Amino acid sequence: MKKVRTADDSILTDEFLRQLINVGEVDILVGLPTHNNAKTIAPIVATIQAGLLTYFPRDRAAIINADGGSQDGTPELVLNAAIDDLRRRSNVSALRTMHVISTQYASSPTRGDALRSILAAGELLRAKACVIVSPESTQIKTDWLTKLLRPVYAEEVDLVLPTYSRHKFDGILLTNLLYPMTRALYGLRIREPYALDFAFSGPLGSQFLAQNAWQDETARAGSETYFTLNSIAGHARICQSFLGTREHVERRSSDLIPALRQTVGALFSSLGPHMTLWSAATGSQPVPTIGPEREFTLEPLRVNRKRLREMFSTGVAELESVFQTILSTSTLEELRRIARLEEGVFRYPAELWVKTIYEFAVAYHKAVISRDHILQALAPLFRGRALTFLVENRNGPAETVENNIEALCLEFERGKPYLLALWNGRE
Repeated sequence: MKKVRTADDSILTDEFLRQLINVGEVDILVGLPTHNNAKTIAPIVATIQAGLLTYFPRDRAAIINADGGSQDGTPELVLNAAIDDLRRRSNVSALRTMHVISTQYASSPTRGDALRSILAAGELLRAKACVIVSPESTQIKTDWLTKLLRPVYAEEVDLVLPTYSRHKFDGILLTNLLYPMTRALYGLRIREPYALDFAFSGPLGSQFLAQNAWQDETARAGSETYFTLNSIAGHARICQSFLGTREHVERRSSDLIPALRQTVGALFSSLGPHMTLWSAATGSQPVPTIGPEREFTLEPLRVNRKRLREMFSTGVAELESVFQTILSTSTLEELRRIARLEEGVFRYPAELWVKTIYEFAVAYHKAVISRDHILQALAPLFRGRALTFLVENRNGPAETVENNIEALCLEFERGKPYLLALWNGRE
């Protein structure tokens, strides 16, 4: 049995450690981070179990539930999953024991602490392949596990990221910022750099566990994004696997700031440590993908365009002193101009959006003001860009949506010399 590093002792409680030691070693580890997911967790666990029984019946497997202090009985639902009933219903039998362990890593949820607990468990159990499944993945199918795990288990790749069939207006932060900027910076066309369902090898998990960023608040909030970016920087072998439909989840307006911290904050924070890598990358290359890179669904979706324009215009006016610290004079003047436009003619063009994001990235790196305040200031501007994306693609087919996303990606790539000039103080 491999000894757990002292640095990780604080997250492996005595009871958790005892249970892991009793398991011994495993081939496959399924990590399930939760917090008050009682309404959705039981069918997800059942599908995970069915996937393991169907595709990996001969392999030693463990499901590790890292819970952030649920008050609704989520851990009990995970532990009480009736594996024997599932075997009878599915007519499939595992040839080895399937272990299920739940541990509470904190009294309040932190994504990084959940991932760290799962990584530490995977290292202790010497798992060959690990997969993280989101408790929000209510449309998970049994074949998700083999689609994510098989390339890792066959030792063909180190990291498998998902692609999905999404509504064309789902994930606008992803399609309009995270994907195109990651692609422009690191030269890889990774469609979901912020992945909630992904698989990785045991060695890659151990490498990330050894990082010294676990005490950094930004790293802990954006641990999934950090995992992808560190894998890129470490030249890990990466592929994508199409999982099918991911349900559109309605988000409240208040969810945007946490989303920016988990994604854009992590991306901006990566620029300093990985500057040598991204500054040398030019253009972009496709990533090996099993199945489609992306699919869009086109069902009608109601959007309050008037509200988005108002939030953009109000933000530009109320945060002017903040923007004067972050943005160039010409960029701010253009934002003032479009803030005066009526909804019918409102447009936040791609070139200006790219320039805005690159100026924010450098301001974040230089910490011209509080970095968290910089991310918060980006929120109203993102709403303006989201409005433009919604209007441009309102009646467009899937091909038009993809073409517009591709055009934005190329704009980020063309604008990269401007980022470098800002970074090196030449602008």
